[in-house]
Amino acid sequence: MLTFLVVWGGQLVSLFGSSLTSFALGVWVYQRTGMATKFALMGFFSTLPAILFSPVAGALVDRWDRKWALILSEAGPAMMTLALVALLVLNHLALGYIYAAMVVSSLFTAFQWPAYSATTPLLIPKEQLGRANGLEQSGQAASQLLAPAAAGFLLAAIHIQGVMLLDVATYLVALLTLIYVRLPRPNEPAGGEIRLSGQVRAGWRFVADRPGLMALLLYLAMINMLAGFNLALATPLVLSIGSPAALGIVLSVSSAGLLAGGFVMSVQGGPRRRMAGVLGFGLLYGLSFVLVGLGASLPAIAAASFLLMFSVPLINGCSQAVWQSKVPPALQGRVFAVRRMIAQATLPLAFLIAGPLADWVFRPLLTESGALAGTLGRLLGTGDGRGIGLLYILLGILALGGGAVAWRSGRFRRLEEELPDWDA
Repeated sequence: MLTFLVVWGGQLVSLFGSSLTSFALGVWVYQRTGMATKFALMGFFSTLPAILFSPVAGALVDRWDRKWALILSEAGPAMMTLALVALLVLNHLALGYIYAAMVVSSLFTAFQWPAYSATTPLLIPKEQLGRANGLEQSGQAASQLLAPAAAGFLLAAIHIQGVMLLDVATYLVALLTLIYVRLPRPNEPAGGEIRLSGQVRAGWRFVADRPGLMALLLYLAMINMLAGFNLALATPLVLSIGSPAALGIVLSVSSAGLLAGGFVMSVQGGPRRRMAGVLGFGLLYGLSFVLVGLGASLPAIAAASFLLMFSVPLINGCSQAVWQSKVPPALQGRVFAVRRMIAQATLPLAFLIAGPLADWVFRPLLTESGALAGTLGRLLGTGDGRGIGLLYILLGILALGGGAVAWRSGRFRRLEEELPDWDA
């Protein structure tokens, strides 16, 4: 447990620093371009390469010492951040360089998640995995809650280059913790296949041969798609009826829900039946989308956003514990990488289509003279933000329907009983 807490603490510090730089670069890009599309592309370039490279990264994690895979995942982005600082000081920083640095950093961070997730079960007893995953979710939530306010203050005090150098310092903290600790390696061999391509396929075969895990994976892909829509649409929804200050309050309340859910998961460890936890909190997630869409006032939207984000770490924590207990440690790197690629493939897709759907399809429907003004408009209202509200409601109905379909699947519902634990 001590080793886990040391590694977790280093990762938390590094995550906070990365969040500072992400906020600062986002401000820099938007102030110089004034275009939401160029701002949104930062999220696209920072996620898609890692998703595509994940199967190869996972296979390499299982071949390598996972400690050094984690070190590589910290050292690469640190070097990219230093390169951007140098370009900034020389007055050569441009949007293309930022996108390129994000692509390279994303490739390095592809190693981080499978290596970290595959190491945790070797450090923590199986019955404590839920709490460990809750701690991880709490750390991410705390970073999202605190980093924007801290970055805003630091930008005024030490400017963008100071913020980025502070990020480099947090990478060094994470590297020192990884160098300090001794991380165990799986006892069993990684499998008979020696070629890298064969090991990549082994991760896919493990999931494809277990229908219950595949069903869980597809359900998580749907949950992540909705998360992408929320990330893309929450700001336009709030700004359509409120000020930037109101947006800050709503986002803080939303992040507080994420932190509260992570705290509950870390203390309580989640329900004993983890698949019931995935589905139960998935239903709360879908209901919260509906409530956000129905919200015609900022307090209503903030309260629904709190519930929405509260459910996220509980869904992820329960799901993560299932995967960590069912996949043998020697296979976890490549299996978790395949899992990440499929489950998060819907995230960049949501980033790309959410804006056009909101601007050109749903917003016109609920204007004062829109096609649905005389029908749904009487219930939901018309005007600014109501079209996005309707889109939220439909997304919530999709989540509720997906949960109902998943519950009717016996393989999904009985996954924990039918698939033995790796140490059984």
